Amino acid sequence: MDIGQPTLDQLRLFLAVVDEGSFNAAARKLGRAISVVSYGIVTLETQLGVTLFDREGSRKPVLTPAGKAMLPQARAVADDVDSLLAGVRNFSQGLEAELGLAIDVMFPTPLLAAILREFQDLFPTVLLRLHVEALGAIAGLVANGGVQLGIGGPELVGTPDLEREAIGEVDLVPVAAPDHPLASMEAIPPGEARKHRQLVLTDRSKLTEGRDFSVFAASTWRLGDLGARHALLREGIGWGSMPMHLIETDLAGGRLKRLAIPEWPGMAYRFHALWRRDCPGGPAQSWLREAFRQRLTQP
Repeated sequence: MDIGQPTLDQLRLFLAVVDEGSFNAAARKLGRAISVVSYGIVTLETQLGVTLFDREGSRKPVLTPAGKAMLPQARAVADDVDSLLAGVRNFSQGLEAELGLAIDVMFPTPLLAAILREFQDLFPTVLLRLHVEALGAIAGLVANGGVQLGIGGPELVGTPDLEREAIGEVDLVPVAAPDHPLASMEAIPPGEARKHRQLVLTDRSKLTEGRDFSVFAASTWRLGDLGARHALLREGIGWGSMPMHLIETDLAGGRLKRLAIPEWPGMAYRFHALWRRDCPGGPAQSWLREAFRQRLTQP
């Protein structure tokens, strides 16, 4: 049997009858005559070769087994079309269809999660692509067009094609496990930290290839993951710097100890929003920049 192809209008009539509970209520909701709604449903049933509503014995139409089977698929089609239309409408008004975002690994994860959850609610049609990187890799992704917005740390190399906007900071402090030799010293002499293995982040950016930042020890282990460095520090395998928000409970619980290293007492790790000068972005990107700034500066 050949099955006719239903129109979107017919599917919306079907869904309106289901949601409103009657042909009369569906007609009022859609601003149509009841005869139009009734004819649309009959035509849909004829095209599909099934009965969608049991109309006998009750003034309220009841879904048949065929109607129940069709309902979730009809909703999915209508929802997809609504999403398509919303995306086209937003795009025509300047809203980005998609947005690439690169985040510095030092950025507080709870703040990031809260921002992205709110972003999804406000911009459901924008496809967001997320990258988590370290050091110069953030600027590298923005510069080469891999992402449209970066949230990175201090400027490591000059990138004249990029705009930078300071949005806040976190404290970066040197630490080690309590049984580490440096942690047992009342006063760490200048040059002593160079004798002990330092755990540092790997920078995978071509912009800073071959350069070191805040590396003092002759022996280093280079890690691409901040969580791995955190775990190794707690095991006493080396010393290194960590953002304060990640180690506050470790310091309070005695699992890590802050080091007073003369060459590296710590620093304010300043975050910047980065974007290409020739791609200033649209409403979604502007909202993200402001959201990151507000979250970092909130007391």
